[in-house]
Amino acid sequence: MRDILLKTHIPNSYTLAKEAYAAYGVNTEVALQRLATKPISLHCWQGDDVTGTENTGRSLSGGIQATGSYPGKSRTIDELRADIEKVLSLVPGQHRLNLHACYADLGGSKVDRNTYSVTEFQSWIDWAKKNKLGLDFNPSYFSHPLASDGLTLTHPDSGIRQFWIEHGIACRRISYEMGRQLGGTSVMNMWIPDGFKDLPADRKSPRLRLEKSLDALFTETLDSRHHLDAVESKLFGIGSESYVAGSHEFYLGYATSRQKLYCLDAGHFHPTEQIADKISSVLQFVPGLLLHVSRGVRWDSDHVVLFDDPTRAIMEELVRGDFLDRTFIGLDFFDASINRIAAWVIGTRNALKCLLFALLEPSEQLRTAENAGDFTTRLALLEEVKTLPFGAVWDEYCSRQNVPVGSAWIAEVKAYEKTVLASRK
Repeated sequence: MRDILLKTHIPNSYTLAKEAYAAYGVNTEVALQRLATKPISLHCWQGDDVTGTENTGRSLSGGIQATGSYPGKSRTIDELRADIEKVLSLVPGQHRLNLHACYADLGGSKVDRNTYSVTEFQSWIDWAKKNKLGLDFNPSYFSHPLASDGLTLTHPDSGIRQFWIEHGIACRRISYEMGRQLGGTSVMNMWIPDGFKDLPADRKSPRLRLEKSLDALFTETLDSRHHLDAVESKLFGIGSESYVAGSHEFYLGYATSRQKLYCLDAGHFHPTEQIADKISSVLQFVPGLLLHVSRGVRWDSDHVVLFDDPTRAIMEELVRGDFLDRTFIGLDFFDASINRIAAWVIGTRNALKCLLFALLEPSEQLRTAENAGDFTTRLALLEEVKTLPFGAVWDEYCSRQNVPVGSAWIAEVKAYEKTVLASRK
């Protein structure tokens, strides 16, 4: 039945969809070609609830919380990689993996985070090369004894602060080596949990220490062909409800003055804020953006990405402003209440759907109407395109990329759960 669907229904539906979009001046072939060139950086931590592979038995800290107890989470590096490979087989396109430093391959040795080197990540690089993946990287400023009080680069103890500066320096060198060996660019994102649960008496000093720590951490010049730095803000978190040193204002000022990439996380702002509205403003002053596409529900809960209005708005802004070449798109959610493989697939496919939807927008007609002051036509067109046969174009893309069309991927995930995940206790 599936073969019949692929051979008859999908091509016929796509032909009709192609004609429908053409009536609005949209070339679906150009949109599909553009989509195929834009990778999504999948986050490794969805597979094991941010446990990491350092084999320390440490519990999560830094305001990070994965809720749910669905069986089958990965317990080893090999299991995590196998799960990622399964996800990639169900997602159209060629993508990347975003790796946290707490996923070091220590091989039983005792190496602390401030002395990590490429040695602890060489197996990841080799695996990525085998699977034709790019890698991105993140220092891990959480789930460590020296981060137990929720402070790292802002810590009043200079020794603890120095430890975390050294961790960041080590991670930049690892990120550079990832990019160099894989023949591309690794984006390293700086996020720290530092803040206070209750109202601070001194908001200034932690931010002065953070600025100084970051400057020390970023001192070494690395080839931008293989490594780029990004800084990520946050409104609040568990244990830092009243104050976060690395606020939006702090990091926007830092990224602008130091010309770093700025990371906009969809769950790191007030619930009524949409990061789509920030993109064109921020990109006037920084060299590029890193996006963490997520879904906050009431707080930064990092739910699975949906094909929803906020996510479509993000992708629409990237396309309308011609920002795709200056933006790196990554995912950041972790849901342990459902099958983790399914969560990865749903979130990644939805991010791609939202990007394709944006690429299929009749941008020329919309811009012409707006420039002419014809806001009636602008609004009418924006509403009309919502009911164009988008699904047929998406199905065609999946078919061309040799991944399951429609809901067919669910059966593959269920089979993987039965044969692989069920044995993990």
